Amino acid sequence: MKKYDKLVKNAAGRMVPTIINGENHIPFQGVGKYNPTGRRYGPKIPTCNDFPDGNKEVSTLKEALINAGIKDGMTISSHHHFRNGDLIAKQVFDIAHDLGIKNLRWFPSASFPCQEELIKYLEDGTINRIEGSMNGPLGKFTSEGKMKGLSILRSHGGRYQAVQDGEVKIDIAIIAAPTADTFGNANGVNGDAACGLLGFALADSQYAEKVIVVTDNLVPFPCIPWQIQGNYVDFVVKVDKVGLPEKIISGTTQITKSPDRLLIAEITADFCEKTGLIYDGFSYQAGAGGTALSIGNYFGDILRKNNWKARFIRAGSNQYPVELLEEGLVEYILDGQTFDLEGVRSMRENPNHVNTSPFTSYNFHSKGNFAQLVDIVVLGATEIDVDFNANVVTHSDGYLLHGIGGWQNCLAAKTTIMPIPLFRDRIPVIRDRVTTLCAPGELIDVIVTERGIAINPLRKDLIQKARVSGIELKTIYQLKEEAEKICGVPEEVKLSDEIVSVIKWVDGTVIDSVKKVITE
Repeated sequence: MKKYDKLVKNAAGRMVPTIINGENHIPFQGVGKYNPTGRRYGPKIPTCNDFPDGNKEVSTLKEALINAGIKDGMTISSHHHFRNGDLIAKQVFDIAHDLGIKNLRWFPSASFPCQEELIKYLEDGTINRIEGSMNGPLGKFTSEGKMKGLSILRSHGGRYQAVQDGEVKIDIAIIAAPTADTFGNANGVNGDAACGLLGFALADSQYAEKVIVVTDNLVPFPCIPWQIQGNYVDFVVKVDKVGLPEKIISGTTQITKSPDRLLIAEITADFCEKTGLIYDGFSYQAGAGGTALSIGNYFGDILRKNNWKARFIRAGSNQYPVELLEEGLVEYILDGQTFDLEGVRSMRENPNHVNTSPFTSYNFHSKGNFAQLVDIVVLGATEIDVDFNANVVTHSDGYLLHGIGGWQNCLAAKTTIMPIPLFRDRIPVIRDRVTTLCAPGELIDVIVTERGIAINPLRKDLIQKARVSGIELKTIYQLKEEAEKICGVPEEVKLSDEIVSVIKWVDGTVIDSVKKVITE
């Protein structure tokens, strides 16, 4: 089977395949141009006859996988609630390898460096391909063209959409849960391995043919609260340790100490205040990076000064939004991912810290989602071009080293701001053309750098508000020229014509192709 075939130019002007791993895919048609037809996918109808006493516990993960019917060519899903502390995905593929299973599609919500050992199973054919956000060594492996099948990268909402629509049919879902009962109810807020919410596993529990819950804290029925409902679950397995919660914390989930980044954060908050984007009852979402966290702190200062409250924060939560919630500066945290143990504690204790899922927050094939209701979203990017198009998955050297996460989905917010340094490691961030297109420029409103602000010409309202408030603006071209005066004009990266991955847009269409890095 060919990795890909039948390349066409999509609405963004990018060449993309329409046949990927033997399956048909739709090229990007433009923002808001593609409307799906048909009905949601449904797995086979189960029956309580198969679970007469409601006890679904089996003795080992191997037994559960065999009972679930694992065989060649299946799709196995897993989740990244433990981030770099995952212990279960490797065990699943160790078992598959020992059983002689081949050509599996691994469908994680994200991968992390802790899963580097799975490369040996990509090399020997146990795993054919990964369809899920990739970080670190697995992204490098893919960029160098070593994966047997073609990788597909989706946003968190795009992942839910792909499962719901039947684009990806999960054969066996593996849900690592800090607490569960033998019926299969599970949560992430209790137990020694508490990691927060389990929202990334929602689609898998609802639509997979077989669902296995793995836990190290088996409690008597009922497991309360239940973030995963046991009515969807086939097997429950107790293990010694399900994950390392201390490793849900990454180096990016700390306030930046960089003077330049702090300056960017301060400029961003000042811009939002002066243009009236912040007001009593506003809402925002900021990522877990150091600059974004600093902006959240500055937002808190503005709320205190004016005696205002934010209605809600759409979050990946950690100690900083939790402090705003507990101080009474924010009414609700609508949490999509827990980034530290303070976030876990708050979700467990505070009814206004609400766990959400990619369905409620991001799914584009639904009757609206939370992202549309957010006033301000603050996002990073690896590159931006002069048309405000943005890249978040590859660096300018072409290496695929980041996942999409909820980044694409957040662009539905009312105002999207990207606070970025003008250059990183002496390489300008603003380019003539992004290496990989992850977001069309029409959805990106403001670029904030340490040397000036550029507003998308489409946002005439914001340009007018900025001028009235005395904010000096630059064009995106002026920012690019300023970076090149300091760093020089970067050489264009040389990439192969071979495609190693494709990027999906939020509606399931293919927005770009990732080319193989030339390593010679």
